[in-house]
Amino acid sequence: MADRYRITLAQLNPTVGDLRGNAEKVIAAHDRAREAGSDLLALPEMFITGYQTQDLVMKPAFVRDVARVLADLAARCADGPDIAIGGPLMEGGKLYNAYFILRDGRVDGAARKHRLPNTDVFDEMRLYTPGPISGPFGMGPLRLGTPICEDSWHPDVAETMAESGADLLLVPNGSPYAREKIDERMGRMVARVIENDLPLIYLNMVGGQDDQVFDGGSFVLNRGGKLAVMLPVFDEAVVHVDFEHRPEGWVALDGLREVHPPLIEQDYRLMVEATRDYLRKSGFSRVLLGLSGGVDSALVAAIAADAIGPANVRCVMLPSDYTSGHSLEDAAAVARALGCPLDTVPITPAFAAVQQTLAPLFEGKPADLTEENMQSRLRGLMLMALSNKFGEMLLTTGNKSEVAVGYATIYGDMAGGYNPIKDLYKTRVFATCRWRNENHRPWMLAPEGVVIPPRVIEKPPSAELRPDQKDEDSLPPYEVLDAILELLVDRDASVADCVDAGFDRATVKQVERLIYLSEYKRFQAAPGARLTGRAFWLDRRYPIVNRWRDDG
Repeated sequence: MADRYRITLAQLNPTVGDLRGNAEKVIAAHDRAREAGSDLLALPEMFITGYQTQDLVMKPAFVRDVARVLADLAARCADGPDIAIGGPLMEGGKLYNAYFILRDGRVDGAARKHRLPNTDVFDEMRLYTPGPISGPFGMGPLRLGTPICEDSWHPDVAETMAESGADLLLVPNGSPYAREKIDERMGRMVARVIENDLPLIYLNMVGGQDDQVFDGGSFVLNRGGKLAVMLPVFDEAVVHVDFEHRPEGWVALDGLREVHPPLIEQDYRLMVEATRDYLRKSGFSRVLLGLSGGVDSALVAAIAADAIGPANVRCVMLPSDYTSGHSLEDAAAVARALGCPLDTVPITPAFAAVQQTLAPLFEGKPADLTEENMQSRLRGLMLMALSNKFGEMLLTTGNKSEVAVGYATIYGDMAGGYNPIKDLYKTRVFATCRWRNENHRPWMLAPEGVVIPPRVIEKPPSAELRPDQKDEDSLPPYEVLDAILELLVDRDASVADCVDAGFDRATVKQVERLIYLSEYKRFQAAPGARLTGRAFWLDRRYPIVNRWRDDG
């Protein structure tokens, strides 16, 4: 038996549906693995298709195309290390989430995912058939067990593979970021290592897909849960890991050990990567956004500038009669600090024209929310016109607090193709702005230093749609609102739970009412970066029409 085995881990960024482009990334990694003398190139779950495919994988023509691409990939990579790669498998009229071994110029075998996740953003039980627990693959001198993602979160699959003679567990993943999830992954994998007394490789993909970002952070554990290798979060990486056979079995030699950044940096990095990949994979190279002089649009401008470069971010100030002088100054200061172009397009003439047009129908009716929303919708109209004319994707700028309670105008400031801060509560918006002013990283394309002036962060938030308007005229203070929302939305707490936590019952009921009434707006909202395990869209699915209220 050979006493050394080298595995090249390819923590890469696939694109959903780009089968041949994804295959080219595999070939490039295979070249590096061959040059390094590796025995195996390992890639994440469903890499050949990208992840998540959702219902695309149910299309028979798509699955047939996957089979052709895998067969061609195996033939092109016949010279060099074996390849382990995830993809769909149609077999006997059933569709499986599978993990393939390519060697000697052919697809040589496949493991089928046994445990199908059906929580949070995952809906695999409607897509795939649970497969039988596969035995380990014979890989030269060792036997390789491959629990696929969710399989590794339960003891039975790894235990069965170990009992079938596995020497090493390779866990291919498509695991999207959620705040503090890295620690949870590590804890689960340490448990599998200790239970089975086997080393384990946790291999995750990176990159954004719609609302989700796969954050990498792949790692290798030895017996006892000892960390041998830790890959970076969010970055692509191709890393060679050596295993040595000793009396106690196979042992991973110590290698790269990246230190992961604090959570606030991870959140910011995710919003940047989500925006960058959503644009790149959708075919956009430029964006625009309404820059109001407020903190939310300033943060979105910074995220976009860090993602694609300031010159590619058009900021547009759309003042009305209610726009303050300091808002004009603050918007200009943000654009100047970031280095983004700024256009000013007043909405006052258009607002007057619409009021005049509707005056015969509105006669005798006092001004109310209607006129406020008209201004917001005129801004949306003009921003979408610029988007159409110049081929720039419009970013929308509502934070999670506003999205939760509907403090936004549908077809107005909700108009746009993507929302980088959709899952970031307002209090976190303030903290994130301060963090960005104090920190700069190589992956940020905008300038370092104070790019969001302190006055933008510190002034009372206002939509500026009527004289002297403040957000707190309509909503509880954001410190109170966000704390209640985290209970009601993120933790599914009851009204009684919120009251027990010290909040006024009338305030809690007001917030609950706004959450339920705003469901129709969220149903039509732009997608946005998922930061938590309870983001709006796939994590939290509620009926639009719903008369139930919590009277406890």
